[in-house]
Amino acid sequence: MTATVVVRAATQDDVPVLAELERACFDDPWSASSVASEVASVERHVRLAVEGETAVGWSSTLVVAETADLLRVAVRPASRRRGVARVLVEELLRTAADAGAERILLEVAADNTGAQALYGGLGFREIHRRRAYYADGGDALVMERALP
Repeated sequence: MTATVVVRAATQDDVPVLAELERACFDDPWSASSVASEVASVERHVRLAVEGETAVGWSSTLVVAETADLLRVAVRPASRRRGVARVLVEELLRTAADAGAERILLEVAADNTGAQALYGGLGFREIHRRRAYYADGGDALVMERALP
């Protein structure tokens, strides 16, 4: 576990680093304008994970009434397998519960066994499979967890 990771609310000043993290983490990254919209939305809770002076990951959650949707978790490739994603997800679970959500949903690629193991270890369970959900034809698993 990475004990030196600090997670904080992202601001518009963080958009360039969030967009850079997107490009480092995904083959089809969100644009800087999409990231800026995430940060600006009052319904979304965007968090930035920093280790020392380095931004190592980010996450976004949408909360509407009693349901939260985990929209994004991104961890810089060099910082993976060190607990950063777990710290981000644990923070968004707290944030969603504090915002009044009673459950949280997410979609994860059916072939992303590492993420599935992380989510399963945090109490998520598979509730549905979306066939050919991704642009490459890959399936998505919908996972759910109750919030305290």
